[in-house]
Amino acid sequence: MSPLKQKIIEKIKSEGPINFETFMDMCLYYPHLGYYSKDSARIGRAGDFYTSPHLHRIFGAMLGRQMEEMWTVMGRPETFHVIEMGSGMGYLAKDMLEYLKVKEIFKYMQYNIIELNPAIKAKQQEMLSDFPDKVKWVSHINELESVKGCFLSNELPDAFPVRLIETDSGLKEIHVSANGDDLVEVKMLCSNEVKRYFEEFGIDLPEGYRTEVNLKIREWLKDISRKIFEGFILTIDYGYTASDYYSEQRSRGTLLCYHRHRMNEDPYQNIGEQDITAHVNFSSLKKWGDEFGLKTVGFCPQGTYLVSLGIDEVIKELYGDSPDLFEIAKIKGLFMPQGMGESHKVMIQYKGESVPELKGFSFRNQMKYL
Repeated sequence: MSPLKQKIIEKIKSEGPINFETFMDMCLYYPHLGYYSKDSARIGRAGDFYTSPHLHRIFGAMLGRQMEEMWTVMGRPETFHVIEMGSGMGYLAKDMLEYLKVKEIFKYMQYNIIELNPAIKAKQQEMLSDFPDKVKWVSHINELESVKGCFLSNELPDAFPVRLIETDSGLKEIHVSANGDDLVEVKMLCSNEVKRYFEEFGIDLPEGYRTEVNLKIREWLKDISRKIFEGFILTIDYGYTASDYYSEQRSRGTLLCYHRHRMNEDPYQNIGEQDITAHVNFSSLKKWGDEFGLKTVGFCPQGTYLVSLGIDEVIKELYGDSPDLFEIAKIKGLFMPQGMGESHKVMIQYKGESVPELKGFSFRNQMKYL
């Protein structure tokens, strides 16, 4: 039995069954043993999954272009802070800074990374060693001062621990119990905050439906709203609007696990050794963001966003008129529907006096569906 599984079972024996959110939190973030907290944590082709920055460096260049536009829209402040949350090995930061180092914004930009894991921080520092004066690290958002700029995340909220819900003569919440050395699910009465969630989004689930509720997103947006004086929140992740997330076709939910680039649906195996994710309800970002003064600027698929933002211009900027066909094939994975172009969504929110228009949503802004 793994040390982390032992600790989970000890907690259950001491306190009784734990809700799935607590179980998932321990699996991913328990100090030194959780998937994201241990020294050996790996993300990318050598690990269990890889994200857009691993696919091609132009993804970072495109977000660099987005930072330029945001900086201009905000009146070119003397210090423009980019705060990246969930930075992985640092590929996105590196590619963005490499692209922007010849741009005017570069001397006005301060890049900040929020990273709790010292081992991952050390790898990020090695990756970003060419920019020693441009990048700073903090271990928690509370360490930041109030800033002007952009809070950026790529595939972060999907890794927030979720409540697991099943309808069985009413709403029931899945808890995790122990039967000897085995972890087993038990259904218990649903908490009031989960009931309020479904009321808030007007969701009525049919009998036998299983799904997730991500309440951590609200706390996350609240923390950001306290630290951003003026600027943007750019969230990229896989997910849906609330009506799509809780549609009949998704009656088994979206919870998935990744272990050595293989996907499975069993969160009770490979404890501490596999990633556990759930898709993002982007309607919750809009609704809760509104509560904290974060106004939605736009929402659309990643592919549409990158094309609208001018990926063709950046390809020409980086590769001239004759880009390598192998490079183009990889770049297409970022914006074609069969790649990450449709599964991943881009949402931008803004805190400030007005709601600015951004080029990335000029083709297909779908925020009315949130």
